[in-house]
Amino acid sequence: MRGLERLGAGHADAVLRFERENRAWFARTVPDRGDDYFTGFAARHAALLAEQATGGCHFHVLVDDDGEVLGRFNLVDVADGSAELGYRVAERAAGRGLATAGVRQVCDLARDEYGLTRLTAETTRDNPGSLAVLRRAGFTPVGEVLLDGRPGLRHVRELTG
Repeated sequence: MRGLERLGAGHADAVLRFERENRAWFARTVPDRGDDYFTGFAARHAALLAEQATGGCHFHVLVDDDGEVLGRFNLVDVADGSAELGYRVAERAAGRGLATAGVRQVCDLARDEYGLTRLTAETTRDNPGSLAVLRRAGFTPVGEVLLDGRPGLRHVRELTG
């Protein structure tokens, strides 16, 4: 396994394949991205890279030895030492600890490479896998939220030490 990599232009085809192959799997627990996401993917990918260049976000992909994307781990809305964490792992990679390992690694990057001191994350209450990942990665629930009309929990992790 190659591991976690910062998103680059060369990842575009693999990311699009990952999103297409896992669309139905993701839609079970998070809102669907919609058809426009896929038809306008090239422009969207370029826009994400441009945004990443400003430091306002940090996008990462978990890549296997063949260059296939197994997961995405993103830090968005970077401001004042904080960011929002979002992640998704391919159905074929679920249940192997890759989400937890990826979240832990991106937390370390957030602290050590990007100088962040606090991360937040949200997930629905009916997503036990994601709730477990956040708990194992040191996040603490701090309040209730609605995510696309579904009850969820907001989590925080302080990045100290």
